Amino acid sequence: MDVRNLNTVPAFTTKDGSEIRELLAHRNSLIRHQSLAEARVEPGCTTVLHYHIRTEEIYYLLAGTGKVRVGEESRDVGPGDAIAIPAGQIHQITNTGANPLVFLCCCVPAYEHDDTVLIS
Repeated sequence: MDVRNLNTVPAFTTKDGSEIRELLAHRNSLIRHQSLAEARVEPGCTTVLHYHIRTEEIYYLLAGTGKVRVGEESRDVGPGDAIAIPAGQIHQITNTGANPLVFLCCCVPAYEHDDTVLIS
């Protein structure tokens, strides 16, 4: 059994600019085909518009408010919202509130920098 506590997992910045703490993935657990991370976007910040070649994602918002873009569609989001992001879809999330935007990010297959394509 692998149990990771958020407070003991080191943070790193993803290629799109969000800060994440990878809770479970092939790098630190028995999990081989997916990853679960807590992500944070600071007030007024936006992740870089990007897509993943192979990875589909689910964002589940825990705290804060934001605006998410997936493809050509944008929506306001907040705690309790789950966002489906298919592989190949451009996306980004913006913190529109005064506090950190905090969400869980589940990726299948697991997050990898080389699977992230930035849109300039």
